[in-house]
Amino acid sequence: MKRAKKTIISCALTGSVHTPSMSPGLPVTAEEMVEQGTAAVEAGAAILHLHARDPQDGRPSPDPEVYRPFVSALAHGTDAVINITTGGAITMTVEQRLAAALEFEPEVASLNMGSINFNFAAAAAKDREWLHEWEKPYVLGSRGSIFANSFTQIETTLQLLGKERGTRFEFECYDVGHLYNLAHVVDLGLAEPPFFVQTIFGILGGIGADLDNLTHMVSIADKLFGEDYYLSAFGAGRAQMTFATASALMGGNVRVGLEDNLYLGRGELAKNNAEQVAKVARLLGELGHDIATPDEARAMLALKGRDSVKV
Repeated sequence: MKRAKKTIISCALTGSVHTPSMSPGLPVTAEEMVEQGTAAVEAGAAILHLHARDPQDGRPSPDPEVYRPFVSALAHGTDAVINITTGGAITMTVEQRLAAALEFEPEVASLNMGSINFNFAAAAAKDREWLHEWEKPYVLGSRGSIFANSFTQIETTLQLLGKERGTRFEFECYDVGHLYNLAHVVDLGLAEPPFFVQTIFGILGGIGADLDNLTHMVSIADKLFGEDYYLSAFGAGRAQMTFATASALMGGNVRVGLEDNLYLGRGELAKNNAEQVAKVARLLGELGHDIATPDEARAMLALKGRDSVKV
């Protein structure tokens, strides 16, 4: 692993797993995305990981025109690294998942490195008043769905976004096999170091939120990539801050945000993304870590520059 001299904080603002009924803090509209994204950068986030939602009912949206207002505002109004998902949602086609990143050609795009069961149906077991008719069936539907990320999809994304548009990637690895999938496409010449390897723990269908699994993932990544990669890690839900701290102590980077966890502490919903960024920045400071600025993150990850984003 290439140890981070300064720690990159990524903030995943909204994602596609949680629904509006689960938290009033979850950003849905472009205005909410801009407000929360700007505040997250001010709190210490260098990278903003972006999904879009239909502003009328909050369902995940692949439409580049839904992305455009907040991607443009955040790209021009902050110095953050813009990271657009290619994961989208489990209900989207491959073409839909790629549409926004192909349109805006961001500095970074997320790329899931293998197909998995991605089951978040347990969220429907909690008693709540659903605000929109689509939410409960969508959540329950995850139990019977496979989140497809075939080698054809991965290689196509690396070619279209990486080779042809200069976008680099947040390689999302939900299990050990995904590291080997990354090594495979590296051997094909489709990705070049430094790799930004985002290890993910606690998704039902992926590797569990056990710190021994983080140690194991790092051990395998070290064998496969040596010092050609930067580690980042996050734990879903209650494991969020535990894995952020552990990643930082190992010399890695961190990711927080309401995509991954709706809470700030036990039983306390986060009011917004900036609260989580401020909390992890405070923890990192207590550990003696310096926080990377967006430009320092750009230099570390060899990004093409903020002016290259087409907004």
